[in-house]
Amino acid sequence: MIKLCRVDHRLLHGQVAFSWTNAVQADCILVASDSVVNDEMWKTTLKLGKPAGVKLVIKSIADSIQAINSGVTDKYNLLIVVQTIHDAYRLSKEIPTIRSINLGGSKKQEGYRQISKAIFVGEQDEKDIQAMLNSGLEVEIRQLASESSVSVQNVL
Repeated sequence: MIKLCRVDHRLLHGQVAFSWTNAVQADCILVASDSVVNDEMWKTTLKLGKPAGVKLVIKSIADSIQAINSGVTDKYNLLIVVQTIHDAYRLSKEIPTIRSINLGGSKKQEGYRQISKAIFVGEQDEKDIQAMLNSGLEVEIRQLASESSVSVQNVL
């Protein structure tokens, strides 16, 4: 069961590894990333940062979609972490069991605007967010599990 689908450009770090994992009672973290899946150094770093007793799986976006839709992940309380809003959009289009997206952190880039303390969006991000909202998904901004959720509609 998908407990949370989170956008965080840093992927697995203290907030995700401990705060969010505990808050949603996840027993498996899926890092869905086309770049990380082929980067041995990054994969090693992520493995070191995972909480004890929690399974860590690193897959491409396509392989993540296939695994979740096949039912192989159904036995887990799954926390999905992606690097970009576009990756979250790609997953949400193909995985009907994703009902909400948590925006926790996205990189500041040239031409992007800041919509919260840790969320920067470009034109494509805004289109992806709007498409997710139009499809009925809840899209929230929240860095820490203990913070109040802010609907992305309130800041766009």
